[in-house]
Amino acid sequence: MKIGVCLKQVPATDTRIRINADATAILTDDVKFEINPYDEYALEEALRIKGAGGATEVITFTIGGADADPRIRDGLARGADRAVRIDDPGLAGSDSLGIARALAAALKAEGVGLVLAGRQAVDGDASAVPAMIAEVLGWSQVSWVDKFTVSGEGFTAQRAAGGGVRELVAGTLPAVVTTDKGLNEPRYPNLPGIMKAKTKQIAVKKLADLGVDAGSVGAGAALVTYTNMGLPPARPAGRILGGDTASAVSELVRLLRDEAKVL
Repeated sequence: MKIGVCLKQVPATDTRIRINADATAILTDDVKFEINPYDEYALEEALRIKGAGGATEVITFTIGGADADPRIRDGLARGADRAVRIDDPGLAGSDSLGIARALAAALKAEGVGLVLAGRQAVDGDASAVPAMIAEVLGWSQVSWVDKFTVSGEGFTAQRAAGGGVRELVAGTLPAVVTTDKGLNEPRYPNLPGIMKAKTKQIAVKKLADLGVDAGSVGAGAALVTYTNMGLPPARPAGRILGGDTASAVSELVRLLRDEAKVL
């Protein structure tokens, strides 16, 4: 079985984000990029499954330009066997469904039997593409998984369902699974891995190579569009309450009740 891992390039979580003058995109001239943190759990899980004999090959899939290659090489250095990068001007302006259609076509072309992806990307936080990939492929899917086991043609997954409830899901492959914190501890690239990654293949695909109708992706097919971007409002300055302890506590309770309205 081949495992496909969706890897997305995102701004590093410690990067200061700036919006362009038109409020249509972020300025990237001084932004540091990294692999989406949740995708790291997906890659690690794929590598562990292969290491245990449950897969023959781990392939990463990324949509983007050549600027994403360093992050792809990072994934290859950690142990992925090869990579597919989808780079086509027709994808410009795609919404989550357009991205899912392109990725689904690439995954199908490679004949993968399991797709692993992070539960969400930390830039857009939409948490939509993996489920849409499953819908396009007609596969089952489980989201936000923090424990996962593959056995033959079946799998079991555990996930937090909210309110302290945990779900145990059993299913058959092929499937799309999104990964959450706690699933594993992602490895770092080592020197031998970094050297091997330099010779591993990154196949660059166009929409035509994958048989994707250009009319089904891109801005013209987008059902969801972003009209502008903005930074969240600045936090108000903190307040220091003076006086004796009793007075300070009384004032704090009043502020929480009357101003913050959390009591």
